[in-house]
Amino acid sequence: MHQQMIFVNLATNDLDAARTFFTGLGFAADDTFSDDTTAAIPLSDTINVMLHTHRKYAEFTKKRIVDSTSSSEVLLALSAASREDVDALVEKAVAAGGSVTGEPQDHGFMYGRAFDDLDGHTWEVMWMDPTAAQG
Repeated sequence: MHQQMIFVNLATNDLDAARTFFTGLGFAADDTFSDDTTAAIPLSDTINVMLHTHRKYAEFTKKRIVDSTSSSEVLLALSAASREDVDALVEKAVAAGGSVTGEPQDHGFMYGRAFDDLDGHTWEVMWMDPTAAQG
């Protein structure tokens, strides 16, 4: 059976800084699919972030590229294995130059926080108690 993958394509103002940011979160760049216009950052076996310079990103769309520091084009959500892992990833993001956005959401069975990367893309990190998720 085919394992479906997702490639999240994002425009960045500074490719080197964006690459450094994501490697600072603990993700390794895939140099096979990276060059001076794109950095491929696998988050898992099925999730990949493709960071593109604005010039490269513009090759994929005729739409205006939004300024993601002042407009929202997407909210990206990642699961975490524990509450502690949520906090750890957000702390890594801040240490790498990102910023916390919003307040922590603590519902007991579900916990989440969010950060903005260097280009203002919002990443939500959430944990849900697996027993609560089963009903």
